[in-house]
Amino acid sequence: MKKTILSFFAIAAIASSCTVVRPGEVAMKQRLGKLIDKSYVGGPVAFNPFVTKVIKLDTRTVEIFNVLPLPTKEGLSVDAEISLLYHIDPAKVQYIYTHFGRNYEEVIVLSNFRATAREISARYTAKELYATERLKIEKAIFDELVNHIQMHGFVIDAVLLKDIDLPPQMMQAIENKVTAEQAALQMEFVIEKQKKEAERMIIEATAVKQAQDIINSSLTEKQLQYNQIEALKSLINSPNSKVIITSTNNGSVLINTDSNP
Repeated sequence: MKKTILSFFAIAAIASSCTVVRPGEVAMKQRLGKLIDKSYVGGPVAFNPFVTKVIKLDTRTVEIFNVLPLPTKEGLSVDAEISLLYHIDPAKVQYIYTHFGRNYEEVIVLSNFRATAREISARYTAKELYATERLKIEKAIFDELVNHIQMHGFVIDAVLLKDIDLPPQMMQAIENKVTAEQAALQMEFVIEKQKKEAERMIIEATAVKQAQDIINSSLTEKQLQYNQIEALKSLINSPNSKVIITSTNNGSVLINTDSNP
């Protein structure tokens, strides 16, 4: 009976003096209130439970999802669904724990994230937040966060501006403005098309005039007389020809081609 009890306590003592560090975790030992300058990644870690405790931090990518009221350039406030993806640098877990504790996400990550999102959104109009400049806004927030917290061991993976909730009147105003801009662009296209058509017609008319000038310059007096004679021959040989009256520089000619006497 005593052996069984001793065995039970021995197993309990061994179990309480060992922990397992899972994938995506980094562990540290804190002995008598002081961190040991060594980190443990994956596998079992033995420790003395009476004077030592093992602290684990998650190094996997984490998503922070927030619905934030963001100011705009016009002085309005819009609700934005925005996500931050980040993870902590395994090489800096001791620094993070020492300076920010276990609540590091609220202390430094979330506070900087919220402040940066508001600072960047105030540079843009509601329309730009809602429709046209989302990628720029995401990149601006990403870059600012990198400058603010990456030096402390927090790696920013992505900033995602998922949705912007505008008041109905503002949404209608933005849609009307976009429609008007599209109509203006369409009108510019029509005007440009008409200009191109006018240029084409001018070029065509110029080409016709140039062709006529070339033909007129080649028609000499003798050439005209020759063409006239050839035309008369065609008329004379025509069965429908009756009387042909023409004139030349030397006088008039009357030709009767009627076969009847």
